[in-house]
Amino acid sequence: MAHMMEEVVFGRPVRVILIPDGIEMDVPEGERGWVTQILGGHFTVQLETGRLVRVADRDADAIGRERLAGAGDAEVDPEAEVREEQVWDQLRTCYDPEIPLDIVELGLVYSCRLTEHEDGGTLVEIEMTLTAPGCGMGQVLADDVAYKVRSIPGVRDVNVEIVFDPPWSPEMMSEAGRLELGMFW
Repeated sequence: MAHMMEEVVFGRPVRVILIPDGIEMDVPEGERGWVTQILGGHFTVQLETGRLVRVADRDADAIGRERLAGAGDAEVDPEAEVREEQVWDQLRTCYDPEIPLDIVELGLVYSCRLTEHEDGGTLVEIEMTLTAPGCGMGQVLADDVAYKVRSIPGVRDVNVEIVFDPPWSPEMMSEAGRLELGMFW
């Protein structure tokens, strides 16, 4: 994870996601902003207007940066063994867009099941929640999880289900996560 306030100018028009609404919007070429953090390969940029947006790793060139994440580019190898720890490792590269902590440390992942896919390879089913039920970034986060887990060579498909029972609370965070965010109790 990197925190910064590096100024950037968009070198081409790009479709971004408005944080926390989860709404797509276009940023025109020449727009100025500041990279506030880099999490899981995505860039959080504060625009001159004050809006906070997420620039996907695949669009890093739009802000003069190199792509950091290569997730989602792997070919499916139906013979490759998929271990649950590999999935958890990928989940640790997914971040809540507003809290600089991965979704595992935040306690957002409730379950992870691996089964054989009918077409070969592995089906990964993940049950997770959000820090707030009305969070507009829910589908964005679920898509990011599926994208990252799909990068494991033996994974054929990923189903991510967002649930709200039990509701998330800060007590679900790992001890390390609470310490990193300065939450002591």
